[in-house]
Amino acid sequence: MEVAGEVLASESQLHVLAVDDSHVDRKVIEKLLKISSCKVTTVESGARALQFLGLDEEKGSLGFNGLKVNLIITDYSMPGMTGYELLKKIKRSSTFREIPVVIMSSENILTRIDSCLEEGAEEFLVKPVKLSDVKRVMNDCIMRGETEGNKRRRVDKRKFEDDNHASSSSSSSSSSIPSSPSSPLPSSPSTAATSSPLHSLKRAKLRDHN
Repeated sequence: MEVAGEVLASESQLHVLAVDDSHVDRKVIEKLLKISSCKVTTVESGARALQFLGLDEEKGSLGFNGLKVNLIITDYSMPGMTGYELLKKIKRSSTFREIPVVIMSSENILTRIDSCLEEGAEEFLVKPVKLSDVKRVMNDCIMRGETEGNKRRRVDKRKFEDDNHASSSSSSSSSSIPSSPSSPLPSSPSTAATSSPLHSLKRAKLRDHN
């Protein structure tokens, strides 16, 4: 397994896990991702990718699964485990199913493309992958991350406001002292008689409003 740019990479960089059984293709996609200012980890098989993520219970994690992965880009045709099978395992993981997965293939087969997209792939790229393809995928990933971050912030803000409202309601109810019952004072006939037309109009409006 090849690990690139993980120690010196900035925290603001996107971390991409690239999976391809071809050494040449791994180097190509790694170079394109680095040009796009990404932190890159490359592995040569679907099984290695699962080990990296800590999803291979039999062989155990490779020890790098503490690193956050923002995007997985994998070849479709690989021995042992295809990119499609890797995609399905990732999307069925409660931990990693939200990570965008991009499939690459040298074959432009419509049924294969449809199957991957239906299974949850973010995009299907036909090789040779170009820099414009990678930049487009990166932009989509960044936009997606910002959208999800805004959603989480809105949820946290709403929860904070709800908690504050519940706390203030509880505090006000516990501090209130019930007033002792008292007999209502009889209204003075002279007061009722001298009630102004303006007051009567306001009461009528309130009744209509209620």
